[in-house]
Amino acid sequence: MSAYTWIWQKIRKVRVVPRRRKNTVLYKKHKESTRELVHRKIAHFNLSYNFSFKKVAIRNQRSRWGSCSQKGNLNFNYRLIHLPDHLVDYVVVHELCHLGEFNHSKQFWNLVAQTLPNHVELRQELRRFKVL
Repeated sequence: MSAYTWIWQKIRKVRVVPRRRKNTVLYKKHKESTRELVHRKIAHFNLSYNFSFKKVAIRNQRSRWGSCSQKGNLNFNYRLIHLPDHLVDYVVVHELCHLGEFNHSKQFWNLVAQTLPNHVELRQELRRFKVL
């Protein structure tokens, strides 16, 4: 195999990252509908937990579906709107439970299991979806 052929084979395998401009347009397009979805899910699941939180933000994150800050802020990726509904449930419950246990201890997973007893399967399914 020639060096030229080898180089072109390697170039074809490189993952193409969407241009930032396109991401920004999609973010602006889906941000508010994702916000409505997330707030609806939080209201539903927090009836079971009754956790208090400060802000809910919809972000254009590159590597996470959601996060919870120690200040009690919940952050969610705008791309949640493209996930199946049961996986959105998982992400929202996961982040809500961090308000009660700010780690991934057994107690944390017990909190998740209160509303999503199949959380292990849901987590595995979510891993098949790429954020970008």
